[in-house]
Order: sequence, then structure tokens, then C-alpha cells
Amino acid sequence: APLNIIEERTVGPDLGQDSIDAGMIALLIGFILVIVYMFLKYKIFGLITNVTLVTNLVILLGILTLFEATLTLPGIAGIILTVGMAVDANVLIFERIKEELKNEKNNIIAFDSGYTKSRTAILDANVTTLLAAIILFFMGSGPIKGFSVTLGIGILSTLFSVYFIARLLTAIYVGRNKDKEALI
Repeated sequence: APLNIIEERTVGPDLGQDSIDAGMIALLIGFILVIVYMFLKYKIFGLITNVTLVTNLVILLGILTLFEATLTLPGIAGIILTVGMAVDANVLIFERIKEELKNEKNNIIAFDSGYTKSRTAILDANVTTLLAAIILFFMGSGPIKGFSVTLGIGILSTLFSVYFIARLLTAIYVGRNKDKEALI
């Protein structure tokens, strides 16, 4: 298919900064809404998710700082997608734990089964997205590369956060409340 340029624009640094500011505001509003929703829906598990999300963002921004990356609009989009992927992983795990609690009386076994049985779906989603980010990095240029770098690092930090930080915090909570009827 031929490439036809329909429109071409040159934007000054002020307009670009306005777009970045709008992206940061969108990220902040979305992040706050996700935090509120997760807390209302999952109570203590939502609080654990929120702590994990904040930690995930700090890890992501820390790694981007190490690479001396410049935050651009596509980079902000990658961060927003990372937050979505992290929330998705936690929701899959918590819903699986709820299902396991219906069939299993032992909270610790239900917790472990929930994490184990949700791992395949989470890894499938994250690995395919990581592969897409790698392809975008090698095939794209400029802003596309920035998006792919942010997304790739975000996926790796999400998997680390979900399987090490969130699992540790939920394991501590479940271990202390193993005899409690309504765990979630």
C-alpha cells in the first residue's frame, strides 16, 4: 500500500509541553481512579495492590532515570498502559483466589492456588505485550521507540511487582488471617 501524507504539522516546544502536561494529568487522574476502585472492590487486597502499583511506578521511573530517558507523550502512554497491565494482573489473581476460596476451606491453599492458576494467563498477556514492545523498538523510530522502551520496562517491573512484592504482602496478610472467614 502506498504511503500518502495527508497532513504534516510542526509544533513548537510550548504546544509539546502542553501535551505532556495533559498526559501527566490524565495519568494522575487515571491512577487515582484505579486506586479508589481497587480499594473499594478488594478492601485490604486493594490496598496491597495500590502499594504495589506505587512501588511499580517508582521502579519504572527509577529504571527510566538510570537510562536517562526523556519523558515524552508516547512514554507517558507506555506508563499508562503499564498501570493497566499491573491492575489486570492483580484483578486476575484476586478473582482466581475468590474462586478458589469457594472450593477450598483452607485460606492458605486457596491463596497459593489462586496465584498458581492465574500465572499462565498473566504471563501470556505480559509476554505477548513484551514481544510487541520489542518488535516496535526494532521496527519503529523516534516516539515509537520511546513508547516501546517504557512499555517493555513497565511490563518487566509489573511482573516483578506482582510476583514478588504483591505476593509477599498478600502472603503475610493471608498467613496472619488464615482462620478468617471472609478473606477477600
